[in-house]
Amino acid sequence: MSKNLDPKCKQCRRAGEKLFLKGERCDTAKCAIVKRNFPPGMHGIKGKSRQSEYGLQLQEKQKVKREYGLLEKQFKLTFEKGKTQAGKAGENLFKLLETRFDNTIYRLGFASSRTQARQLVNHGHFLINNKKVNIPSYQVKIGEVITIKAGSRKSKLFAGLDEKLKKAQVPGWLNLDVKELTAKVLHKPDIEDIKTNFNTQMIVEFYSK
Repeated sequence: MSKNLDPKCKQCRRAGEKLFLKGERCDTAKCAIVKRNFPPGMHGIKGKSRQSEYGLQLQEKQKVKREYGLLEKQFKLTFEKGKTQAGKAGENLFKLLETRFDNTIYRLGFASSRTQARQLVNHGHFLINNKKVNIPSYQVKIGEVITIKAGSRKSKLFAGLDEKLKKAQVPGWLNLDVKELTAKVLHKPDIEDIKTNFNTQMIVEFYSK
């Protein structure tokens, strides 16, 4: 499976903001954005150059792509799929990205980052409606119930998870039962459900050229 091998902290510095690619580390003083809030490169801090409209659209697309951990081909296919659905293409893109299985696991607090969530899904630690699903790009559907596989609950990977979940900020389109370690998809996500830091309209304009 292809994946972006660029250092995660450099990806955040290029974007100019936190993309939360390294989980809990991003909330500490060790975060690269806190320590070196300027683009990576051998020449250090440079003045910001004025960007063209195309450059701003490209930057926004790259930021979202990196945040969700997708490569260009997969990201564009997701956009094209959203464009064919009823409604606004930008909002459809957002919904398709949010309802990816790996992102859902991350939003529930079962993983500290999308990278970790993707790895946990790949290794078959989760069930959907009591059936193992190990495809990170699987689109979760309304009414589906997500659980941690019984044999995985005792794994070190999930040690102290119940305490971590008490602090998790689960979006409104998901319902989490902390005691049973199960979750249910209530409805499709709305942009209001999650405070996004990206502009989907700029991505629509980028791919419309």
